[in-house]
Amino acid sequence: METKPSRIRVAASTGTPGLNRAQWKMILIASLGGSLEFYDFVIYGFFAHYIAARFFPATDPLVSMLLAFSVLAIGYVIRPAGGIVLSSLGDRMGRRPVFIASIVIMTSATICIGLLPDYAQWGVAAPIALITLRVLQGFCVGGEMPGAITYAVEAAPHRAGLAAGVIICAVNTGVMLATIVNLVVQSALSPADAANYGWRIAFLVGGLCGVVSYLLRRNLDESPEFKQMHGAVVKQPFRETLRHHRGPVVAGALSIAVMAGFNGVLYGHMPAYLIETLHYLPREAAVAQNAYLVVSSVGLLGAGWAGDYVPRRYLLRFSCVLLAALAWPFYSALAAHTTNLTLLFVLAALVFSLASGTWAAVLADFFPVQIRFSGIALAYNVSVLVFSGFAPLLCATFIRATGSPAAPAWYVTGCALVTLVASLALRASSRVPQPGAGVTQTG
Repeated sequence: METKPSRIRVAASTGTPGLNRAQWKMILIASLGGSLEFYDFVIYGFFAHYIAARFFPATDPLVSMLLAFSVLAIGYVIRPAGGIVLSSLGDRMGRRPVFIASIVIMTSATICIGLLPDYAQWGVAAPIALITLRVLQGFCVGGEMPGAITYAVEAAPHRAGLAAGVIICAVNTGVMLATIVNLVVQSALSPADAANYGWRIAFLVGGLCGVVSYLLRRNLDESPEFKQMHGAVVKQPFRETLRHHRGPVVAGALSIAVMAGFNGVLYGHMPAYLIETLHYLPREAAVAQNAYLVVSSVGLLGAGWAGDYVPRRYLLRFSCVLLAALAWPFYSALAAHTTNLTLLFVLAALVFSLASGTWAAVLADFFPVQIRFSGIALAYNVSVLVFSGFAPLLCATFIRATGSPAAPAWYVTGCALVTLVASLALRASSRVPQPGAGVTQTG
């Protein structure tokens, strides 16, 4: 009972509402792994056409691209297993040791991909090695983002919306770094050099960021709420989650389908789609995507802040309605080259930021602290596997089957409608937390 008033006094004495300097530090360090996760994901998408030619040579370039996107999907297939193992450890042993172990493995795999010989050098062993490294990354990534969300809402439970928004904003920083690296590679190198070794530089930059993240995470304290349990942990968190929290897991996974689907399309399919299918210049595409990230980062922070004062489900629903209504006009304008590319991406950022800034806190609201890591990890990874992991492959298949370059719009619309319907289950679990109001736990 003594911790709650002290939190109120700390929040009132700082310039940033609800978050003091120590909380900012804890949240930002926790977000570093998620930044690396999305950096690696986006870099793979940016250079998928180069990776396809290097590791999956075929007479039909589209076949090579489909194989490269399949490797991306394989990394997502293993994510639920990683989420189960790492989140169970996190709910039993603490968040900190899982953070450190996952960042070491993710960083090592990223560096190895940057140095991996291609098909011309290793033959069939090269794509097998690439798949193995992506599996290792996917396993660790399965616990990375759920762990960061868990840690953030536990570090600042009275401002969970803003804290979770900061996590997603920091992830955007990783994406922005990826787009900047892509822009530098495409501008500084010829197309031949970018295909030969430029994509490797991008992965090695990610590895360097991972090393820095590890050095910072070594000094990370344990989650305050986890320490307050004083060892009263659940012995089998995953079993407990499945036995008593199946409903929240399903509702949580479906309620974030729009996030998973939109990010899967935007980061996994869009980079190669703009260049290979719609024939935009690489530099033009990179500038538009950077503009998206800047606007989205500001917008999602605003949405996260607002979600601490108004029901988050309303913000999430409004974003879904707009996405469902505007997806086809957006893709039609892209395909027809009738509207400035940067303007289109800025408008998309404004629409999606309402969902992007609220989904993490919405998901965390479903689970109590004892199984929060496991619950978030299971719901998050199932949603990402179903709606994000196969998004690039499905979008490419839709285009080929219909002959319409705007066909991916139907996928975005479908994901938005799934979340819109699922959001009806958020009524009991998305109560509005007031600053200084302690922890809301719902099962």
